Amino acid sequence: MKAKLLNVLIVCVVTLAVLSPELIVFGIVWERHLELVKSQNLACEVNNTSTDAPTLALQTEGTHSPQTSIQFSDRNVVHQMLTVAEQYKFTTILQWFFLLTPICIGLGILFYDRYLVHRAAVLKEQVEMLERLWQQSIEQ
Repeated sequence: MKAKLLNVLIVCVVTLAVLSPELIVFGIVWERHLELVKSQNLACEVNNTSTDAPTLALQTEGTHSPQTSIQFSDRNVVHQMLTVAEQYKFTTILQWFFLLTPICIGLGILFYDRYLVHRAAVLKEQVEMLERLWQQSIEQ
C-alpha cells in the first residue's frame, strides 16, 4: 500500500512539475492579451469621444448638464473594471482546471485499478467457497 501511495505522490509531483511552466506561460500570455484588449478598448473610446465630441457639445449646450457625461464615463470605468475582474477570475479558474484535471484523471485510473483488483479478489473468494461446497457435497 505504501508503494502505491508513493507512486501516486510521485505522479502528482511530476504532473505539477510538467504543468507548472505551462501555467506560468499561460498566465503571462493571458495578461498580455488583457493589456492588448484594454489598450484597444481605450483606443476605441478615444476615437468614439473624438467623433462624438461635437454631438456631446451640442447636447451639453442644450441641457447644460455636465454631470451626464461624467456619470457616463464613470459607468464605463466601472464596467471595464468589472470585466477585468471577471477575466482574472476566469483565468484563475482555467489555470486550476489545467492543473487539477490530469491529477484527477490519474487518481481516477488508480482507484478504478484498485476496484478491479478488489472485484477480482472477491470473485476468487466466491469461487473458492463454491468449490469447497461442491467438494463437500461430493464427499457426502
